[in-house]
Amino acid sequence: MASTRDWFESVAEARRRARRHLPAPVFQAIEAGAEAGITREDNVRAFTEIRFAPPRVAELPAQRDLGTSVLGTAIALPVIASPVGVQAVHPVGEAGIARGTAQAGTAMGLSEFASLPVESVIRANPSLFFQVHWSAGRHDLHLRAERARAVGASALILTLDWAFASGRDWGSPWIPERMDAAAMARYAPRLLARPGYLARWLRCGARPDLTVPNMAAAGGPAPGFFAAYRAWQQVKPPTWADIAWLRAQWDGPFMIKGIMRPDDARRALDIGATAVSVSNHGGNNLDGTPASIRALPAVAAAVGDQAEVLLDGGIRRGGDVVKALALGATAVMIGRPVLWGLAAGGPAGVANVFEILRAGIDRTLLALGRQSIGDLTPDDVLLPSGFTVPR
Repeated sequence: MASTRDWFESVAEARRRARRHLPAPVFQAIEAGAEAGITREDNVRAFTEIRFAPPRVAELPAQRDLGTSVLGTAIALPVIASPVGVQAVHPVGEAGIARGTAQAGTAMGLSEFASLPVESVIRANPSLFFQVHWSAGRHDLHLRAERARAVGASALILTLDWAFASGRDWGSPWIPERMDAAAMARYAPRLLARPGYLARWLRCGARPDLTVPNMAAAGGPAPGFFAAYRAWQQVKPPTWADIAWLRAQWDGPFMIKGIMRPDDARRALDIGATAVSVSNHGGNNLDGTPASIRALPAVAAAVGDQAEVLLDGGIRRGGDVVKALALGATAVMIGRPVLWGLAAGGPAGVANVFEILRAGIDRTLLALGRQSIGDLTPDDVLLPSGFTVPR
């Protein structure tokens, strides 16, 4: 199906449309990676180094099964939306991602830094996993987790793949926390360059607002994103004992996001994690470290069948998903592509991204002669020498 005004046929097209719709600083904030962006770029490039085994030509499966289960939730395809902070790319924000993922039959992660409260987002998609960073003391983290549990979040994600000492060689774009009069005056040239972006917000009777309601103290006002971020910077990094404590507070599925080393994967199993996500925060952690897909085989080998393994970083095509599954992932998580889809077409744009990936996974399974994603093995891909991180 060729691209139309309401449909795009590739994730790359979603990105191009997002760039046309968004003010430059907003788009730059999505694109940014740590330092020179070496790891961010390698997340995508590494997939191009993996080849598939030669395709089969006969006795191919007429129907393919893409369904699986992640964190105790059945999903129609092995792709979920990664938790991403405040989403000023579209007025509907995380609710749009919830609607788009629900339409696609899959789940979403919701960040504690989200711009909408968990109570409203989960109404649009009950298949919701709540995410926290080690961003506060134990008491506040426990309250946030309990709030998510109370409204039906089915799993807790602890994200650890972020370092504060990571600048950007090209600088960080200025984005106002609230569109007050001063911010609008300073931001006016950027907004006028993208009138469609401003019109979307005006039609909704709202202004971009980077408050984070899921981090509000009990009964208190929602803090601004930057205030919450600065408070997080003052919190000591967690120990494994801290992580074990948080796991003990949550009696459901529990994922640690940011595992890139086999020894950390084994520690995650020791404290009772039911899933790990191989992730470098989209290239926003320590720059110059390997792409997530390079680290996946060693982590998957360390985990075995003791927990689910997800891959986060660099997915742009259905074939990329199949490569990750063949190398040991249960499913993958996508961040930037979801935001591009939301910016390009709202909730329908999000569903569009997932449909592109679904179709690509299905085509690849057909060519490989695999009836199900569960039938994939490392024999379905060819890796160049030195591709993977040693175990």
